[in-house]
Amino acid sequence: MTVDHDDDLTGLREIGGICRDVLNAMAAAIRPGITPRELDIMGGQLLKAAGARSAPMLAYDFPGFTCISVGDAVAHGIPNDRPLQEGELVNIDVSAEKNGYFGDTGASFGVGVIDPALQRLLDITKKTQRKAMLAAKAGARINEIGRVVSTEAKTAGYKIVQGLNGHGVGGWIHEEPTVANEYFAHDKGVLKEGMVLTIEPFLATHSRDYYEDDDGWTLRLSSGGHGAQFEHTFVVTKGAPIVLTA
Repeated sequence: MTVDHDDDLTGLREIGGICRDVLNAMAAAIRPGITPRELDIMGGQLLKAAGARSAPMLAYDFPGFTCISVGDAVAHGIPNDRPLQEGELVNIDVSAEKNGYFGDTGASFGVGVIDPALQRLLDITKKTQRKAMLAAKAGARINEIGRVVSTEAKTAGYKIVQGLNGHGVGGWIHEEPTVANEYFAHDKGVLKEGMVLTIEPFLATHSRDYYEDDDGWTLRLSSGGHGAQFEHTFVVTKGAPIVLTA
């Protein structure tokens, strides 16, 4: 969507703040032994208390309030009863709706003490998301986002997981335009002031591809290894973005 008036920005800030707070609360509860389902129930309770509804449940009848992806699962993981293990990576994606406005955020975390190489993957992916978001100014081409992500990933020695992209958001959970994490010269789309977008780089140590698990939802890295994702919802301006989920 595009922000047309102050009421839009107010509504988007509210749902963005709810998504942020839920993600932060779930992240604080991550520890060895807790299960993704326990984290998800917490997230669902917090969304309900805030008067918000889970976007994946609302839009896609997803079997969880949030998406929680562990190990070689890079996205859309169904919260299950397998306890988290020391040293693993877990990704939590929180998207929700309130009063007709949608917000979307996500981040990857280490469980307990993790290998320094995995911490580097988290740090670089988080930095890449921020740099790409800062480059998303009104008047720039949308593919400038992919250029930044591609450059950062290549410099750090990571793969970009193909086919997993950012997107428009605000009036629905997934809207146009697609915000690719790779640079495509043929993409002539231009960022406009007031556009509401997500940027969410998916970087990985070994895999450029993913496959869908038998559960029909979970996306796993085809060549194994580890992946990370960080995501924010923001409003495009001529200067710094208005980050709604930070």
